[in-house]
Amino acid sequence: MRRMNCLLRIACFICSALCLGNNLSAQTWIWYPGDYEIWLSNEMQNRRTERGTFFPVFWKIDNHYPLVDFHKVFDVSADEEVEIYVEGQYNVKLDGKAFEGYPQKIFVPAGRHKINIKVFNQKSVPAIFVRGKTIKSDSSWLLTYEDKEWIDETGKTSDISTTKWVNAGYWNFNTPEQLPSQFKLPVRPQDAVSMTAVGAGTLVDFGKETFGFIKLHKLKGKGKITVYYGESREEALDTAHTETFDKVYIDQKEGDFVFELSKAFRYVNIFTDPDVHFEKVSMLYEYADLEDKGSFRCNDEEINQIYEVAKYTFHLSTREFFIDGIKRDRWIWSGDAYQSYLMNYYLTNDNETVKRTILALRGKDPITSHINTIMDYTLYWFLSIYDYYLYSGDVSFVRNNYDRMKSLMHFVLGRRNKDGLLEGLPGDWVFIDWAEGLSKEGAVSFEQLLFARSLETMALVADIVGQQEDAQQYAKLAGDVRNKLFDIYWSQQKKAFVHSFVKGSPTHHVTRYANMFAIFFDYLSDEQKSFVKDSVLLNKRVPPITTPYMRFYELEALCALGEQSYVTQEMKSYWGGMLKLGATSFWEEYNPQKSGADHYAMYGRKYGKSLCHAWGASPLYLLGKYYLGVKPTSPGYATYTIEPALGGLKWMEGKVPTPNGNIEVYCSTTKLQVLSPVGIGKLILKSKIPPKCKDGIFVKRGDNLYELKIESNKRYQITYQAF
Repeated sequence: MRRMNCLLRIACFICSALCLGNNLSAQTWIWYPGDYEIWLSNEMQNRRTERGTFFPVFWKIDNHYPLVDFHKVFDVSADEEVEIYVEGQYNVKLDGKAFEGYPQKIFVPAGRHKINIKVFNQKSVPAIFVRGKTIKSDSSWLLTYEDKEWIDETGKTSDISTTKWVNAGYWNFNTPEQLPSQFKLPVRPQDAVSMTAVGAGTLVDFGKETFGFIKLHKLKGKGKITVYYGESREEALDTAHTETFDKVYIDQKEGDFVFELSKAFRYVNIFTDPDVHFEKVSMLYEYADLEDKGSFRCNDEEINQIYEVAKYTFHLSTREFFIDGIKRDRWIWSGDAYQSYLMNYYLTNDNETVKRTILALRGKDPITSHINTIMDYTLYWFLSIYDYYLYSGDVSFVRNNYDRMKSLMHFVLGRRNKDGLLEGLPGDWVFIDWAEGLSKEGAVSFEQLLFARSLETMALVADIVGQQEDAQQYAKLAGDVRNKLFDIYWSQQKKAFVHSFVKGSPTHHVTRYANMFAIFFDYLSDEQKSFVKDSVLLNKRVPPITTPYMRFYELEALCALGEQSYVTQEMKSYWGGMLKLGATSFWEEYNPQKSGADHYAMYGRKYGKSLCHAWGASPLYLLGKYYLGVKPTSPGYATYTIEPALGGLKWMEGKVPTPNGNIEVYCSTTKLQVLSPVGIGKLILKSKIPPKCKDGIFVKRGDNLYELKIESNKRYQITYQAF
């Protein structure tokens, strides 16, 4: 706990100053923090359809505040004309005096002045863009959704000291013309690979899994068009069971036609009435325009292909937010998003998508259920805050969200049972994983593990924001849960955590979940880690994991134990197995025991499984963190470690993005090169011989274990002998 507190404190002041400075320099559209993210997520998530029917989310939908007061005090050295752009109805005050009508420009004389803009917008988020020579809209403006203002019988304005003002939210709408309410993802044309007549339809193949809008060229006539979408050829041709389709009626002269909603597909099967004709089919590929900053290559071409397909899977599932999969849900699920955050840190390192997703998932008070109604998904949300801060160094985001964290944890603490443990109550979904026969009864050990980590995160963040009493309270609660985790669930006989605690007694059943998380949470002693590796992770009698979702964590635990050689073979077997079946993106679930079209079935539906699911892209994270071996040890990579592990590969090279550039690593069995633009690093190297480096001195840390200090912007070339 002390170590984690130190991690969060290091470079806190520097990061805070940098983040604040960057925010203040931006002239941009601003809104109540979190509101745009909630509004945009509502817009996105409610596009889902199944076989032409609107399919809404399962959980409570929050909304933006329709009335918001914006204000800031400016010291103006010279008279200034200020332009005002607003989304919504509004009034403007200068030093408490209102302007008439809806002024698009105001005159501000030299001196100290306060500008207030109050905006009402029920349809979209109240937002403003203010542009003058020195007066501008940025994150330093203060906002409230309730100013508590009233006027007494004499006309005197009330004391509004109890009003809570917060700093404005923003994204990247940096010109008046970029209206936040009109945001759309970019698109680009993409041609089909083939068009084939199949029965009365036209089967179109785009060559790989993709996402966007179908476009019919030189369409003419009068009648109905039906488009059946398929992630597989079988799905597109099985018109009675495709998950999604479009039906439209047209009456037009020759011209191009683009369907209204974007969809996921590789194949489309198109039927038209006899009088309707088209010449060609293409699509508008819809995407989030994020740059790949991280990379990985090695001597094994199958691993390279797995990495490339994982990248493509990640990009397809990254839209306005990190979503689960592109065909079926297209929703923001906290457990899925948590993995996407981690992959993001090793590929695109895009902070904005992380923050948008975290804010959209949290929603607003009052809290009436777990995030996505799932207990473990609420707990992942807490973990995501700490990880974001560690990888980004963005202390302002942590500070601005402490109240949201605190009220959500208050809800969680209210769901404990008489033993102080989390147990599914009516209305709670205890998910863990898609696994046949997995018991959710009683207080499950896996949930207590996430609960303890969430309380530790609360203690750390409370310390950051200066709430020492809260920090002590959360630290004590975290310690209590960890103690109970070992007192109740750890079995000396099983050499592992048992799965659950039911009716006052621990069960004898062992599953992988709590055991593998306890390894990379570093909750176990070295001896206990060794026990768990043999009795659980490498024990075929313990029920196997078949979803990429939990394979992510199982392989992470094995990597944390130094079993990269084993993990390499598992990646080649599991992800390589999907590639051998023709996968062009990674799936929601893969069971090598299935065959043919049975691979596409899930949820009792023939094609219910997503063949492009974000949690399938975990090799991005594993290869960056545990093979290249790069991970931050204090916020924003102020300090970090590099601990490369070839895992049976002959050589590998890659880049890991940080807030200030990429850390570059090349590693073979005899040579190592490192270049970092940031912080102070620690290279940890296992070598059969003492490693040599003309630019630094290695210190021996144990049997065949050596350590080298890495300074920024200095290239290190090392010779050694790998095991």
